[in-house]
Amino acid sequence: MEENEDVPKDFIKLKSEKLCVDEVSELVVSPYCGAVSLFIGTTRNNFEGKKVIHLEYEAYTSMAETEIRKICRDVRQKWPSVKHIAVHHRLGVVPITEASVIIAVSSPHRAESLEAVMYCINTLKASVPIWKKEIYEDEYSWKENKECFWANSEK
Repeated sequence: MEENEDVPKDFIKLKSEKLCVDEVSELVVSPYCGAVSLFIGTTRNNFEGKKVIHLEYEAYTSMAETEIRKICRDVRQKWPSVKHIAVHHRLGVVPITEASVIIAVSSPHRAESLEAVMYCINTLKASVPIWKKEIYEDEYSWKENKECFWANSEK
């Protein structure tokens, strides 16, 4: 395979269907890379002593996709050896143990892909307009990410 046949790609998807780890990781595999790093954020069954039934996500989809593209551009500036990036985020209801977000990054060596994945999830939580609602047994709560810059600017 010629180098130009494996040009760096970004795979961004917001969808209401169940996310698939294999699908996302396969998107970023490259014969030029020895590392694929993944982050999988899943719904847990508790929060601060409350029983969580499920999560619900809403997004300003076009803006969220634009912000995720910016994150991908930033990753490529910080880690030029990164080959492919995939960011899939679920919208709507996400049951306990299922993935809300899967991020995959490939690079020739592990350090770059691991650092890039951490940067992606931290920046996504801080800047992408996706909102999470936790549904408990007898109530619900819209959750604010501690990292979210616009939520903290008004305090």
